[in-house]
Amino acid sequence: MAVKIRLLRMGKIRNPQYRIVVADSRTKRDGRAIEYVGIYQPKEDPSVIEVKSDRVQYWLSVGAQPSEAVQRLLEKTGDWQKFKGQPAPPPLLVAPERADRKAAYEAEAKAAAGVAEAAPAKTAKKATKKAAAEAPAEKTEEQAGADSGEQV
Repeated sequence: MAVKIRLLRMGKIRNPQYRIVVADSRTKRDGRAIEYVGIYQPKEDPSVIEVKSDRVQYWLSVGAQPSEAVQRLLEKTGDWQKFKGQPAPPPLLVAPERADRKAAYEAEAKAAAGVAEAAPAKTAKKATKKAAAEAPAEKTEEQAGADSGEQV
């Protein structure tokens, strides 16, 4: 029995999401799988690629053949190079942590109510610049004495 590591399509129209599966080569694309070993979401920015590395290494070691698409994904994650004994590729891009929407909402609500300062670092900088621009330039003692005609 020939075993393949390939993609199983899921998701909606125009929003494909794939599972990386180990399946008998004779089953249809979205048919029964032996094991699920990862996910691939190409529409995300950057694309989401999660692979159970130990399971993929096992299946490759017992002779499972990856499809071309899966082989490209395994090359990006470094699993293919690990299997072949080659140097690892550069790390994948990772999406930044999403800001907590509830915390941001509460901070804005407090700022609007005047309970707390909104972004204290920005407010402090703006306040010091504003104060420096509005405050009249005070003269030093030497300058004050020179204007009045006195010598110190």
